[in-house]
Amino acid sequence: MPYAFTGHMITDAAFAEKKPRNVFHRQLEKLDLPPDERQDSHILFRRHFSLQETPKKAMLYITADDYYKLYLDGRFVAQGPTMANHNRYGYNEIDVTGYLSAGENLLAVHTYYQGLINRVWQSGDGRHGLLCDLVVDGEVILSSDESFLTHRHTGYTAIGKLGYDTQFSERYDSRAAEVGFSAPGFDDSGWCHASRFLHADYTLLPQQSAMLVFDEIQPVTKETRGKTLFVDFGATYVGYLRVRAHGKAGTCLRLRYGQELLEDGSVRHEMRCNCVYQDEWILSGGEDELHIFDYKSFRYAEIIGECELLSLSLAARHYPFSLQAAVRPEYAEDPDIRRIWELCVHSQHYGVQEVIQDCMDREKGFYLGDGCYTALTHMILCGDDSMVHKMIDDAFHSTFITDGLVTCMGCSFMQEIAEYPLMLISLILWHYRLKGDQDYLKENYKKIVALLETYRRDYEKDCLLCDLDKWCVVEWPANFRDGYAVDIKEGQVCHEAHVALNAYYIEAIHTANEIADILGENPYRDEAPLRERFVAAFYDEEQHLFCDGVEHRHISYIGNVYPFAFRLCPDETSKESILRMIRERGMAEVSLFGSFALLQGLVRAGRSDMIKGLLLDEGAWLRMLREGATTTYEGWGRDTKWNTSLFHLTLSDAAVFIADVDLEKLFA
Repeated sequence: MPYAFTGHMITDAAFAEKKPRNVFHRQLEKLDLPPDERQDSHILFRRHFSLQETPKKAMLYITADDYYKLYLDGRFVAQGPTMANHNRYGYNEIDVTGYLSAGENLLAVHTYYQGLINRVWQSGDGRHGLLCDLVVDGEVILSSDESFLTHRHTGYTAIGKLGYDTQFSERYDSRAAEVGFSAPGFDDSGWCHASRFLHADYTLLPQQSAMLVFDEIQPVTKETRGKTLFVDFGATYVGYLRVRAHGKAGTCLRLRYGQELLEDGSVRHEMRCNCVYQDEWILSGGEDELHIFDYKSFRYAEIIGECELLSLSLAARHYPFSLQAAVRPEYAEDPDIRRIWELCVHSQHYGVQEVIQDCMDREKGFYLGDGCYTALTHMILCGDDSMVHKMIDDAFHSTFITDGLVTCMGCSFMQEIAEYPLMLISLILWHYRLKGDQDYLKENYKKIVALLETYRRDYEKDCLLCDLDKWCVVEWPANFRDGYAVDIKEGQVCHEAHVALNAYYIEAIHTANEIADILGENPYRDEAPLRERFVAAFYDEEQHLFCDGVEHRHISYIGNVYPFAFRLCPDETSKESILRMIRERGMAEVSLFGSFALLQGLVRAGRSDMIKGLLLDEGAWLRMLREGATTTYEGWGRDTKWNTSLFHLTLSDAAVFIADVDLEKLFA
């Protein structure tokens, strides 16, 4: 049962009486949302409390919108919650026994309202607040209410935006009066009492996924170059630069971060992914500690300006990770396979955050679709299915926006990609085959049927999907589509029935029938008419290959990978024709979606003997490694896309095919 809070959602006067605004809509139904004047609000809370004795057990139940960082008696405890919609919002349950003692204690919280419409949080909606209860030895001894003191943190200034309005570049001023607010002796006599957020409309649930953990990463190289301190942490991580320094009061240090270096050895902070990774830090003249609020993805850093460095490290944040899987015995002695494995494992270890994100920099989005492959990889590597549950449950929850599901969950950016919900159905079956949880399978089967009925109702004509008012991505980046001839540009209706989406549709229906059989249910529907119509619509009998669309008879590589992967070849001649194409074209000519489908198809076709050769394609994972990758890239290389992210999780899914797992059973 969810915990029943005694406290109320509290905020400051600027938010107290604001009514939340709607940020939800279908992608093609534009909603005018002018910028929120309360963007980038750093709002602090403090509350002293006394304990008669050191507690035997103390639990803090806490959440905030958009985000919080929690301190007890000046010690950092935790941060959260994970991204979620307000009508299914998570709270954290934190054992704080070890932070409390007899006598006076202090709870201090730094909350943040970003106010941007993006893929990171459901923000820009006017909802802000802090909610908490402290339960000591079974008794609620503290609840969020108007007795809390609050103040804006004046030490934070936004100096630019990164990515797709993903986050702000920050200027942190160590001279601000609020610096040190989490310390028990801080003077809060000038602070105001908190206000109740009058229009709080949250449905609260315990956060189903774990909270972040942190690793302290020390530099492998630290070098002074004139007035610039250069640092290399040895690999790319996700987190925060931790610095203590002393310098002249008012000195402004520039902080630059990056995932690679320029030819002159300086940090490429104007990154390929269109993020300019530069913050500023103003010193107070005393011993200062840097507190940049939002995280970045970086390996290298530069501190430009005059100061005395006292300490420096990288606080790497990530989801709890314990490697349980091993390399398949037949691959174990191959050094290149081992290098690919280690690349994928490091990417998963330090890339998975509070949700499965696509990239760590440009978007930070909780994406369906390729996220299904990333979540599957995480489950195989760790044996932990919490990320899979989070993805499935949040995706189906998005039916309150549209019954066809949204692309990016728990946020205020509205996007719909047609094949992504269909991929989700496969993830549900993969989860069952790995975990054997029939109750969870049964719970989701009705949702699967409802989803497929939505596609059938809105888009199916004569056994083919067409007139899609959702974007169909087919393959990404677009230059890996091999000239796919159907007009699938985002932001419009795609009227033509095309091979990729219809292949996904039949695979989803087949998977639903597989699930029905496991549950002892009647089949969802007869696949045969759809398969026959698919072959009649797209198959070229002379070339024994599939065309892109019913009107466009162009034959692309990606347009044949999906029918092969989803067992839609009408005969052995067709299958052999596509296998010949695979031998000629290899792995490097497909990318985020085609690569997984291609390897899956080889397992299903009984050609697992070809997998190793494709994993070792010089243009794929080995190219990343040749370019110095420590995390998986988007699109195989640094120069394959106009805004390449060099920490993109999807292609870590090679680990699925390297791990010692029964692939024949998984993809049966």
